[in-house]
Amino acid sequence: MITSTHSSTLADRAGLCVVCHHRVFVNRSVTLENIQCFGFDMDYTMAMYKSPDYESMGFELIRDRMVSVGYPHELLRYTYDPSFPTGLVIDTKFGNLLKVDSNGNVLVCSHGFHILKGEDVHKYYPNKFIQRDDTDRFYILNTLYNLSETYFYSCLVDFFTRCTRYTNLLKGFQHGDLFMSYRSMFQDARDTVDFIHDSGILKDRTIKNLDRYVIKEPNLPVLLTRIKVVAKVFLATNSDYSYTEAIMKYLLENKSGSPKKPWRSFFDLIVVDTKKPLFFAEGTVLRQVDTNTGKLRIGTYTGDLQHGTVYSGGSSDVICDLLDVRGKNILYVGDHIFGDILKSKKRQGWRTFLVVPELTKELQVWDKKKNLFEELKRLDIFLAELYNSTLSRCFCPRGLLLCVCVCVCVQVLTYRMDMSYGQMGSLLRSGARQTLFASQLMRYADLYSSTCINLLHYPFNYLFMAPPVLVSPPSSPPPTHAYACACTANQSVFFHNVSRSFSFVLHVLSTGWQRITSSTDRSDPSERERERDLCDNWLMIK
Repeated sequence: MITSTHSSTLADRAGLCVVCHHRVFVNRSVTLENIQCFGFDMDYTMAMYKSPDYESMGFELIRDRMVSVGYPHELLRYTYDPSFPTGLVIDTKFGNLLKVDSNGNVLVCSHGFHILKGEDVHKYYPNKFIQRDDTDRFYILNTLYNLSETYFYSCLVDFFTRCTRYTNLLKGFQHGDLFMSYRSMFQDARDTVDFIHDSGILKDRTIKNLDRYVIKEPNLPVLLTRIKVVAKVFLATNSDYSYTEAIMKYLLENKSGSPKKPWRSFFDLIVVDTKKPLFFAEGTVLRQVDTNTGKLRIGTYTGDLQHGTVYSGGSSDVICDLLDVRGKNILYVGDHIFGDILKSKKRQGWRTFLVVPELTKELQVWDKKKNLFEELKRLDIFLAELYNSTLSRCFCPRGLLLCVCVCVCVQVLTYRMDMSYGQMGSLLRSGARQTLFASQLMRYADLYSSTCINLLHYPFNYLFMAPPVLVSPPSSPPPTHAYACACTANQSVFFHNVSRSFSFVLHVLSTGWQRITSSTDRSDPSERERERDLCDNWLMIK
């Protein structure tokens, strides 16, 4: 068995050379040797769509449909811009787009395309906090399919906010006797998205332009072929058979001179129309699909597994019965953190692999902006030394000024880091805190990577080993070093302890001046000399 401890290089002990964008990251240890069955979703997992072309097509379909049902024609001037990541939350009461952490604390707030600051955020959220379980008000945009919808809703809010024909109110817009709430706008957009998917418009346009919208990954047949040598493979998708066949033929059947291998032969079991996440609970009736016509055969299928047969509906329990596998012996690969990962983990105990295409950009920014991260480390170490210097009952004016300078530097660096990812910052963090998406990823995904193809870079007897997590006892003494970096090889995001640094600086600003102005004994000369040296050293570093 080949193992990895996931230090700075992913597979040092194994002698493997895995570059950063080929990595599979680990939250919980998984032994591939024990996996008897690999399951795959199709959309955004095996079939990766070309971004931003695919999202732009979806955006145009939503926009045109909304205009056709009565929304202003001026909306047609908007075009798709991939500014916002997944994992955001729409506040249907106030029309804001929110980036929150796992506890519901607001990290970033935008109204249309305007990022709100300070008092503007407190006007909507006095405690900068939301009740995430209020699902009637807050809608989480967790999937890549939501990208077009997310941007279009921002366009709606931006247009009506700027349009002089409408009066801006707290919960919507007034135009004469007509009041249009943010909630009604959101519901119209949601209904439009459902119409586009249910009517098949999006799928029809995709099939007609496969080369334009679908990435033909040459290594996908290689991956499936290698997996079938050591384990069973199944496909479980919410798409219908006709669309699934068109996509999988394009991805798996070679059009060159070599003999064609039917796409269905790559799988031991194929299930379409699964209706996830219902699929992971009680499921639906399992029926056979007539592969010649695409229609469903009458009656519930109750027989044994027939290779080459395509099924519709069913449930995860049916999958286990047909393939004769159980729970933790299944590794399921999907892109939907709720429909694929959370439900398969909580209800069935399957091992989970989350596909996060945005990791490619996250890792690129990480690599290009190393200097910013290193500078934050230096600032944090310096703040720790500055903290220790204040333990003596003195603090000179020069030190107080230095605290202000460091605080400003931290703010500037944090802002530059966030803006490197886009208008709303990183998918996985904001300053020092994990986003809601990152916390869900770490909680429910055993493994994650930018693409399922990265499994090819590991042997199938590989042990993905998560690093040990140490829990500090309640009586632990306060740390003397402020630097906290959770960027181990099993995590792609840098969690810097900036918040603690800010708390320290604020404490100094609130108490330091009192010490300067009211203390009769300013400290002995050696302490003042030490502070001056500390300040001079930092200024020399800068």
